[in-house]
Amino acid sequence: MSAPTDTFAERLLAWFDTSGRHDLPWQHPRTPYRVWLAEIMLQQTQVKTAAPYFERFVAALPTLPALAAAEQDEVLALWSGLGYYARARNLHATAKRCMELHGGDLPRDLAALVALPGIGRSTAAAILSQAWGDRFAILDGNVKRVLARYHGIAGWPALPAIEKQLWALADDHVASPQLPSTRMADYTQAQMDLGATLCTRADPACVLCPLQHDCVARIDGRVAELPTRKPAKTPPQKYAHVLWAEDSRRRILLQRRPPTGVWASLWSLPQAEDIDGARAWFDAQLHADFDHREYLPAIAHAFSHYKLELQPLRWRDVAPRQRVRDNADLRWVARDELAALGIPAPIRKLLQQPD
Repeated sequence: MSAPTDTFAERLLAWFDTSGRHDLPWQHPRTPYRVWLAEIMLQQTQVKTAAPYFERFVAALPTLPALAAAEQDEVLALWSGLGYYARARNLHATAKRCMELHGGDLPRDLAALVALPGIGRSTAAAILSQAWGDRFAILDGNVKRVLARYHGIAGWPALPAIEKQLWALADDHVASPQLPSTRMADYTQAQMDLGATLCTRADPACVLCPLQHDCVARIDGRVAELPTRKPAKTPPQKYAHVLWAEDSRRRILLQRRPPTGVWASLWSLPQAEDIDGARAWFDAQLHADFDHREYLPAIAHAFSHYKLELQPLRWRDVAPRQRVRDNADLRWVARDELAALGIPAPIRKLLQQPD
């Protein structure tokens, strides 16, 4: 069953004019760079969390050329705490690519945008529609939820067949003559706002929704079951030790993470899978008694694909072996220098705790 589409955009825009979000930091001014940065931040993060990070980021790196010229450590430090750090690395890589291929600007072309690191079809469309007012449909998580309920589309939205259906519906709504070409930016924002504020995953406010009268999920009593949830799967549990070593000057020994994998390229405490691995690393790098250590409370952290429990081990007044000098992957860092480095949020929180 398909709901009528002729007034979808018209009703959505009328609701947006009175109830939408008009004061988001990336809307004033709404430039391609600011829209792109916001869209990347919002891929895995809610608006209320992303907003202060956005303002801090653009204050430090206000333009695409400034981002391209920045050191990776600066970019990761500005991103630190937002999680999903591949977004920051892709952001930096895209800025460099735009300097090389597009004259220092984001290209106003869907295929060219999708070819850049970290930009998929929906993100590219959101940039084009919001920054330039071009007529492109988006399909982020909020829009998938709105369309699945409005049209009564069952099936997990990430499945290719279901996603194809939702893209077709999104394109149909964008093609509607009821959607003025001058309001593409507002329409794009309105869809995201509706999903974020009314058509929420839990306890949606259907009574306030401008689409309620012909929403299939509401009419059929299926709001709670649509969109279909991802099949349940218990994430695996992993364990590791992190080694917090301080020298006599209270500098902390940090190690850069590998360029791929979890927390890639961030600075963190050295990590080992078990106590034997921790001892081997410690004895190779530091001149001290491994057994003279403190056990700190374990840290639980959830990633998208597994859960991790970290057991911090701490040593004070550690003397480095001769070969432990600052280099590209190992560094003694004073506490007042931590803010300038990209450090995983749970590790930063650990290091900031009072003695």
